[in-house]
Amino acid sequence: MAVAKASDTKTSDTKTPPAKQSKADSDRAPPPFTRQQDLAALRIMLLIRRFEERAGQLYGMGAIGGFCHLYIGQEAVVVGMQMALKDGDQIITGYRDHGHMLACGMDAKGVMAELTGRRNGYSRGKGGSMHMFSREKNFFGGHGIVGAQVSLGTGLAFANRYRGNDHVTLAYSGDGAANHGQVYESFNMAELWKLPVIYVVENNRYAMGTAVSRSSAQQDFSRRGVSFNIPGEQVDGMDVRAVKAAADKAVTWCREGNGPTILEMQTYRYRGHSMSDPAKYRTREEVEKIRHDQDPIEQVRQRLLSQKVPEDELKQIDAEVRKIVAEAADFATHDPEPDAGELWTDVYRVA
Repeated sequence: MAVAKASDTKTSDTKTPPAKQSKADSDRAPPPFTRQQDLAALRIMLLIRRFEERAGQLYGMGAIGGFCHLYIGQEAVVVGMQMALKDGDQIITGYRDHGHMLACGMDAKGVMAELTGRRNGYSRGKGGSMHMFSREKNFFGGHGIVGAQVSLGTGLAFANRYRGNDHVTLAYSGDGAANHGQVYESFNMAELWKLPVIYVVENNRYAMGTAVSRSSAQQDFSRRGVSFNIPGEQVDGMDVRAVKAAADKAVTWCREGNGPTILEMQTYRYRGHSMSDPAKYRTREEVEKIRHDQDPIEQVRQRLLSQKVPEDELKQIDAEVRKIVAEAADFATHDPEPDAGELWTDVYRVA
């Protein structure tokens, strides 16, 4: 693959990067959704939330072992981003990954069965919460090493550039991973070779338990690519419409061959970092205020009610989602455990 020289990127016809969002822009309402878009967003966000609530219950009952990081509160990010993609685009993320799997269309039964370590889980019961994959859905994990998925996502984008297709890679990470060195090595490579990758920073404010204000000298994560000439934008990650609008621009930027971009999703997780985290580093009042004022699902629900969508219709959607999750939980607790021989599959040795 030809690599662009430095002089190649400074010609007069170089495209102008997406404008950084101003205060006036951030105060402006995002483009409206149609009724069908709102209904579709509501359904998948409810599926993610109900799934995660049930996963939390199963963890408390001992049916799920190991680590379990819930996505409750952050649903609008992955749903809005997914709405901007097309078949062939790829997704890779870290360990808070159940929501991404469901948004990609992976089966709730298979995801839950992997959480409980069962035979019909996506990794045949051997991967657990942080190590699930679906080549069919172009979901490349689920990775437990902080920041590793950024490098891997950059590699996926390199493959797309090498093959000459127009696919885009979404590489999700959190505010904690944003301070890791491999992230900046990836930024440098991606901009040098104009790779079609969107780095989505899910800034939920606390990483593993330390506030951004205490851990990051530069708290505007959309600017983390400035020294590499990578454009970025801060987005209201609690509003699925704002996420979709930003994603549309970023995807177009990448498909047109302009290289990488960064989207900082300003979001919030309602639960602790993992199920074992009591989250004593923040107040209950803070969490409740976010839930009351900015909950991503309630925002959509209120918009639909204002459009005269019957409340019974919305309750029916929730009931259908709860049924899917209940069936997934039942399947995941009754599916057989893997055979002992499964320990010797998918193991590779370099001669």
